[in-house]
Amino acid sequence: MLKEFKEFISRGSVLDLAIGVIMGGTFSAIINSLVKDIFMPLVGAVIGLDFSKWVVVLNESEIRPGLFLNAIANFLIIAFILFIVVRVINKFSRKAEEVTEEVELDREEVALLKEIRDALVKK
Repeated sequence: MLKEFKEFISRGSVLDLAIGVIMGGTFSAIINSLVKDIFMPLVGAVIGLDFSKWVVVLNESEIRPGLFLNAIANFLIIAFILFIVVRVINKFSRKAEEVTEEVELDREEVALLKEIRDALVKK
């Protein structure tokens, strides 16, 4: 059982997933800082309202719509960046598929040419 667990952990997909989770957490911290420290203060300066300090008090309860807006901005920025990354990856994947198809066609053409050559040699 220990050997199977070791094989499972050493598989590339598990390691890739672990690295992806770690990178995602780090990337999330960068985006949070971008939104909190740069993006939202700029929006607040244009509108004239500091979103991070926007608090509504209701029956001694504090509602913080500004922090909610920060979370929405984080989500939109991360979603947009992931969209761009996936789009670029798909573009490269399509190019690789096209090259593979061209190579397969070339192999078929070579095989046909060899058959023609062999048929001519036999005559």
